[in-house]
Amino acid sequence: MHFDTLALRATHQSDPETGAVAPPIHLSTTFARNEANELVGDYTYTRPNNPTREALEKAIALLEGGAVGMAFGSGQAATMTLFQALRPGDHVLLSTDAYYGTPALLEQVFHPWGLTYTRVDMSDLDAVESSIHENTRIVWCETPSNPMLTITDLLTVSRLAHEAGALCVCDNTWATPVLQHPLDLNCDIVMHSTTKYFSGHSDVLGGALVFKRNDEFAQRVRLLQGLSGAVPSPFDCWLVSRGLKTLGVRVRAQSLTAQAVAEFLDGHPAVEKVHYPGLPNHPDRALIQQQMNGPGAMLSVQVKGGADEAIRFIGKLKLFTRATSLGGVESLIEHRASVEGPTSATPKNLLRLSIGLEHSEDLINDLAQALSL
Repeated sequence: MHFDTLALRATHQSDPETGAVAPPIHLSTTFARNEANELVGDYTYTRPNNPTREALEKAIALLEGGAVGMAFGSGQAATMTLFQALRPGDHVLLSTDAYYGTPALLEQVFHPWGLTYTRVDMSDLDAVESSIHENTRIVWCETPSNPMLTITDLLTVSRLAHEAGALCVCDNTWATPVLQHPLDLNCDIVMHSTTKYFSGHSDVLGGALVFKRNDEFAQRVRLLQGLSGAVPSPFDCWLVSRGLKTLGVRVRAQSLTAQAVAEFLDGHPAVEKVHYPGLPNHPDRALIQQQMNGPGAMLSVQVKGGADEAIRFIGKLKLFTRATSLGGVESLIEHRASVEGPTSATPKNLLRLSIGLEHSEDLINDLAQALSL
C-alpha cells in the first residue's frame, strides 16, 4: 500500500463492541480479574502496557518497517531508555550537529554513570571510522541534523558500526517515514520525538523507538520501558495515533512550501546562507536523492549580521510564531542559539524555521517585509 493508506489503516480499528469508527481511549490504569483470579484480558496495569499505547506502538513499527515499536513520554525519555540499556564502560558515537538534548543527556546523566561518548562530524566518513572504539555500542545518527541540516550517509555509517559490533541508531524525527526509512538503509533502531510531525498539532509530548529486530537488546529496552514508567498516557497515545492519519499529507504539503521559502531566502541580499536539503547547491544533493524521498519542511537560515540582527528580524514577523519545537501545522521560527543556551555552538545569526500549512505566498510575503525593514 501507499504510505497514506498504510498510515490511515494502521491507526484505524473500529471498536468491535460498539462499531465506533474512532477507536476508544482506554484510560484505565488497572485491569480486572475474574473469580478464579485470571485476567479478563491481556493487560494488568498501564505502566507496562495499555491497549491504546499498544495500538500506537504497532502503527509506528508498521510505518517504519520495524519488528517492534515502543512509545515513551517524550523523545528524551526514548533516548534516555536506550542509553540506560547500555552498560557502564560502553561508548557512544554521536554527531557534532545533533539535537542539543542528546549530548546533554550523555554529559550530565550518563557520563557520571560510566558511559563514554565521542562527538564527530558524521559527514566525514573517515572521521567516523577512526572514532569507533572497541567498546562502541551505539553510533547515533541524526539526518537531516538539527539545526544545520547536515546529511549522514546511513548505509555507510551503519556498515561501519556493524563491522565494529555496534548498533546504528537514527533520529528520524525531521524526515519522518514519509521521507526516509533508516531501517531500509541498514540502521538497527529509529528514534522519534512524536511531539513533532507524528502528532502534528503542537499539543502532545511523546517519543518512540522502532527496532528492526525484536532481539535481546530490544527486549531489554522493553523491560526498562515498563520498569521506569517513562511512558505516555493513553490520551497522549490516542492523540499521536490521530496525527498519524494525516502524516503523509501534512509532511508533503509542508515540504512543498518549505522548498518555496528556501528558494526565496536563498536569493535574498539580507541572507548569508540557507541550510535546506532541497536546494540545488546543497553539497550532499546526490546522497539526499539516494536516501530521501523529499527534502522535508525544516530549514535554517543565517541572516547577515549577528544575534541582534537575527532577533530584530524575527521580531518583525507576523505569521511565524516565535517558539521552539517543530512539526506542527503552524509555522514556527526560533533563534536557535538562545534556546540551546550559553554553551551552544550554533551560529549566533542562525534562525530555525519549521514550515506549517499556511500558504507559501503568505509566508514568503511575511519574510520579505521583515527582511526589508
